[in-house]
Amino acid sequence: MIFKGTNLQDAFIIDLEKHQDERGFFARVYCEKEFRDHGIDPGVVQANVSYNKFSNTLRGFHYQAEPYGEAKLMRCTKGSIYDVIIDVRPDSPSYKQWIGVELTESNHRMLYVPEGFAHGFITLQDETEVTYLVSEFYTPSAEKGIRWDDPAFGVEWPVEVKVISEKDRNWPDYRD
Repeated sequence: MIFKGTNLQDAFIIDLEKHQDERGFFARVYCEKEFRDHGIDPGVVQANVSYNKFSNTLRGFHYQAEPYGEAKLMRCTKGSIYDVIIDVRPDSPSYKQWIGVELTESNHRMLYVPEGFAHGFITLQDETEVTYLVSEFYTPSAEKGIRWDDPAFGVEWPVEVKVISEKDRNWPDYRD
């Protein structure tokens, strides 16, 4: 795996290190040692899949409050998404900053989302599927969210939002 740092502290874009031949390629998508070598505690307790029928479907922003903070390793396995993370750790030098990364079935790129980051994505194609590993069990009482268009962050989405849940549409304005 090829780890690329971002302007957000502790967040990484991860490209596959492909070993190719006439059959195709082989690559690791997870290796505890490689993650630890990059300062990431890769404890994984859950693997999830998000299937999305339509393009322009937005999911997020979601995160869990401490002590149930969760890290995620995101990968689009079918279709394509624009994946966005926001640093919501008040003591971080990149607090309230965000990045967006296009993850597609053909670029095989992954995004490591550290604990203390809100996460959301919008689909760029119909029939899009996203798989991700999570470091903490889902804890409903710790669930938090940020509205996709909250002015505190100014996230710029590449396409119009057409499908969104009522819950995600109605998160309150973010407060420090």
